[in-house]
Amino acid sequence: MTEKDCFICQKHNEEIQTVGVKIFEDDYLYVGHIDKAKKDNYLGHIMIDLKRHVATLSEMNPAEAKAFGVMMARISKALMESEKAEHVYALVSGNSVPHLHMHLVARYPGTREEFWGPLEVYDSPNARMGDSGEVIGLCNRIKAYMEVNPYE
Repeated sequence: MTEKDCFICQKHNEEIQTVGVKIFEDDYLYVGHIDKAKKDNYLGHIMIDLKRHVATLSEMNPAEAKAFGVMMARISKALMESEKAEHVYALVSGNSVPHLHMHLVARYPGTREEFWGPLEVYDSPNARMGDSGEVIGLCNRIKAYMEVNPYE
């Protein structure tokens, strides 16, 4: 897949719009909420995208790897403190889009053990699902949390 055909590259270049607001962007990373194409979204499913078009973790350079690792920690902490998640799952799959991105998925208190897992939480009776407005609210809370809690 070329950058021209890549959904993630198109998102970074603002050729397509997704639900929510950008949580963070710098030279290396773009962070936002997952978009389920106008369907309700699981609130707290955050995507960390590498800006450079590479497919795997092994292709990151040292600066990208450092930025990626720090952002994983920052977003996880924001989900736990701002959104009261009890656990955050991290997953890099690369099966459907060959552009490096990581899923960070919050698990909320009261989620029964049979629904533990980054995809299983979607089916939990207490799954926090929300419309576009709720996604935007969550994105703004995470963004605000990160602004007042810099990572040093």
